[in-house]
Formats: sequence, structure tokens, C-alpha cells
Amino acid sequence: MTDPRNARGAAGEQAAVGALTALGFKILERNFRTKYGELDIVAVDDDALVFCEVRSRVGADGIAQALESIGPAKRMQLRKMAREWFRLSSAERPRTQGIRFDAIAVSLTAGGHLLGIAHIKGAF
Repeated sequence: MTDPRNARGAAGEQAAVGALTALGFKILERNFRTKYGELDIVAVDDDALVFCEVRSRVGADGIAQALESIGPAKRMQLRKMAREWFRLSSAERPRTQGIRFDAIAVSLTAGGHLLGIAHIKGAF
């Protein structure tokens, strides 16, 4: 039996990719695995290399719950994963003025349909 959280997570990540692409971001990597965990999305916008953490929750208050779930320990883990990305990735590294960590919160129905999405640039 498949865990419904995996399906919701995949739906949330797909919604996040669509939102980023619509904003003009170029997606470099998805689900990049490191020894510290998995980077959801690595992208480039106009001036930064962006490491995006995507959190999906079910229900009308899902966006708030998703953003609250990115605590200090997760932020530290994301920084470690970003360092590993620089060390291990074979993706082309575009010239940018810096790096940034964004949070993308996705609210879904129990059936996996999009209710809302919030993109917080420079979330941490």
C-alpha cells in the first residue's frame, strides 16, 4: 500500500515547480539526495541560486502549518544539504549574485487538489 503522504508531497512539489516556472525560475534539480537528506528543488531566479524547501499540508490552514514545520533543525539540515549540492552536483552552475533559501507552502485537499500556495523568498 502506498503512503498517501508521499503522493501529497509529490503533488505539492509539482505545484511548487509550476509556480516557480511561472515566475521565471529555471529549475536545475529536483529531489537531489545527499547524506543529510533530500533537497526538494534547486533553482535560479534573476540574481540568486535558490534552494527551495517544499512543505505540503492538507486543509484550509495547510499553508500556515506547512511554514511552521520548518524549524531550526530543518534549516540547519537544509544548509548542510546545500553545501553537499555544491560538492556533488553535476548541474551547470550559473553565475549569480548569491544564494537564497526559500520556503514554499502548499495546501491541498485530502484528494490532492491544490487549495493554495505561498512562496516565501529568503525564508531563512
